[in-house]
Amino acid sequence: MTLADRVREAVSAVTDPELRRPIGDLDMVREITVDGGTAHVGIVLTIVGCPMARRIEQDVRDAAASVTDITDVTVDVGVMTPEERRALTEKLRDGRPARQMPFGPDSLTRVILVSSGKGGVGKSTVTANLAVALASQGLRVGLVDADVHGFSIPGLLGIAPGTQPTRIDDLMLPPVAHGVKTVSIGMFLRDDQAVVAWRGPMLHRTVTQFLTDVFFGDLDVLLIDMPPGTGDVAISIGQILPHAEVLVVTTPQPAAADVAIRSGLVARQTGQKVIGVVENMSPFTLPDGTVLDLFGSGGGAEVARTLSIQSDSPDAAEVPLLASIPLSPALRQGGDAGAPVVLSDPEDVAASAIIDLARALAHRGRGLAGRSLPMSLR
Repeated sequence: MTLADRVREAVSAVTDPELRRPIGDLDMVREITVDGGTAHVGIVLTIVGCPMARRIEQDVRDAAASVTDITDVTVDVGVMTPEERRALTEKLRDGRPARQMPFGPDSLTRVILVSSGKGGVGKSTVTANLAVALASQGLRVGLVDADVHGFSIPGLLGIAPGTQPTRIDDLMLPPVAHGVKTVSIGMFLRDDQAVVAWRGPMLHRTVTQFLTDVFFGDLDVLLIDMPPGTGDVAISIGQILPHAEVLVVTTPQPAAADVAIRSGLVARQTGQKVIGVVENMSPFTLPDGTVLDLFGSGGGAEVARTLSIQSDSPDAAEVPLLASIPLSPALRQGGDAGAPVVLSDPEDVAASAIIDLARALAHRGRGLAGRSLPMSLR
């Protein structure tokens, strides 16, 4: 290989941070020449004003500079033509038509809804940290903030206000935070704007667009942060994703546990499977050894027990209590700062419980029995 060939090989391996594929595979690398020890590298970005332009340019510069005998690097950055963008979007879709919901029953992506019977139980905090913990284990993770009226996922993940999905023609690429591809209605609103007077049809359309118009690419897991209760969004997602799995989040207190049971039962009515219960704000141990049960105890176990009993399916599996997450100042502080505690303080008791939950879910892959596989015989 010539020196220019080795530079091309190194540069082509650079990963686009939004598309999560090597820029060589995306046809973003142009002419590369070497003059003495200086590499002249040409690349093209997908759109004008690409939010990842600086990062891609720096990664390309670093990759070229890593090649032996290269002493200096110049990078010429251009933009794809409309024809090149169309070819790229066709390649990314891999033959799938535009605006098609890719998470149907035959999808290899595991879809997990995180639900609760009432607000204030820390459902979104659990969802955000669970998504990051799963991504940290090497899984490709997407997160849809379906809590349209009470969206909080962007802030919990530290996504800067005003950040929006990147558009490549009719592809909408979600921002990536801590390895998680994320979309929320909060990305499309002004800082002081609220979602008011939205009823069933508009909520249904919004959730549908999140699942069809946003290009997540190939995912191992798609988490959906559900709004509390059993309203319009829960019914819509039950119709769109009847094969989804459900995690029910509750606190230990009976008042929360009672309504959490209802959310699990409603999910079952749409055909979804309740795979477990997560008890948040569980009792925690103070430095002097005193156990503080601020919200009582036993609610999560009661929800799991009741959902195990109340099933119309003769072959329904027992619903386990998958995690008890203790009250933790670090968990709250991480949410306020946009720094998920599973990364910022993984030794914290709450972080440890969520990481263990992620491991348990990661090892329970979705079965392939009864589903057609995306292959054809020639």
